[in-house]
Amino acid sequence: QVQLVESGGGLVQAGGSLRLSCAASGRTLSRYVMAWFRQAPGKEREFVATISRSGDNTYYQDSVKGRFTISRDNAKNTVYLQMNSLKPEDTAVYYCAADSTISLRLSRSRKDYDYWGQGTQVTVSS
Repeated sequence: QVQLVESGGGLVQAGGSLRLSCAASGRTLSRYVMAWFRQAPGKEREFVATISRSGDNTYYQDSVKGRFTISRDNAKNTVYLQMNSLKPEDTAVYYCAADSTISLRLSRSRKDYDYWGQGTQVTVSS
């Protein structure tokens, strides 16, 4: 199985940027479709973005399109989430997740993801 560790969270003012990283160990990252989810206080965990095993295909939640970019470096076993033009409503704990599917799906459902990191807090002040 794969172990995932997120980093890069913090406190930022509205309009600012952060880059989250998710480092994988245990198995090569290229085996997995990867995604970022987030969970705000009192809310359910929601999908943010996903990326195919090769990195050629991505899919985003509508509210982050044009502001967030998911990418991966399989040689470094790391997935990234570049977040620009941050808004207070982006405040949440951000989780990376791995889907071990052998299909071509890019799922938005957390039920399809088999492995999760511990999360990193992102706080955007107004």
